Amino acid sequence: MRWDERQRAMLREMGVRLWCPQPDPLREAVGSPPPPAERGVGEAVASHPKLAVAARVAVQPSTVATLGWPALREAVAACTACKLCEGRRQTVFGVGNEHAHWMIVGEAPGEQEDRQGEPFVGKSGQLLDNMLRAIALTRGEAGPARQVYIANTIKCRPPGNRNPEAEELAKCEPFLIRQVQLVQPRIILALGRFAVQSLLRSSEPVGRLRGRVHHYQGVPLIVSYHPAYLLRNPEDKAKAWDDLCLAVETAAVAAPG
Repeated sequence: MRWDERQRAMLREMGVRLWCPQPDPLREAVGSPPPPAERGVGEAVASHPKLAVAARVAVQPSTVATLGWPALREAVAACTACKLCEGRRQTVFGVGNEHAHWMIVGEAPGEQEDRQGEPFVGKSGQLLDNMLRAIALTRGEAGPARQVYIANTIKCRPPGNRNPEAEELAKCEPFLIRQVQLVQPRIILALGRFAVQSLLRSSEPVGRLRGRVHHYQGVPLIVSYHPAYLLRNPEDKAKAWDDLCLAVETAAVAAPG
């Protein structure tokens, strides 16, 4: 498959390197001309399922660190750096206030997140919304002091909701790092084992890491249980409330004087 100069320039500006196997049988397999240049990279790749499986769009971490919100969202949508791209309906980028004081980081999208393109939906999302409401926060429209920003460690759903693999976590990490850099939150609330272990580079269980202040990219980080876990283990909701209270106290200390 050949890309015209306008498409190549767009890819270079985003720091996206397109790899296609040789020789030309891929062109015959796709069997159609490239999408129009004015379409986004993610849309162009998604419009050719065979190309999406055969190609690998790899964004270098050093390049991701320079992207603004629109280009970062486009890079995530176009990413096929690991095998999770082959089974997703769509990527789950993140939602909320892009200058939020609070950033919530979860694990990986489930089936409903994969369908809707938004993290923390369904029953676990409802519980998270209730938890946030209890401390006067929301994912709905509000100013940066009240509206949180929510993202997942993994942007694509693992098949069958299996646990994310180390390679998959590593491929997605530059995107999350950049989201944190762009949001510049005062506090991060990490929910669930894989979010916590990925962010803190720790194999310790959530129960041993909660109750104290950690840091990620220089930002105070509080560890707590994932809402899906709390739905299965309601006896730990009191501990999750303690974690929220600690996060509130830590965010207050981190606020500009």
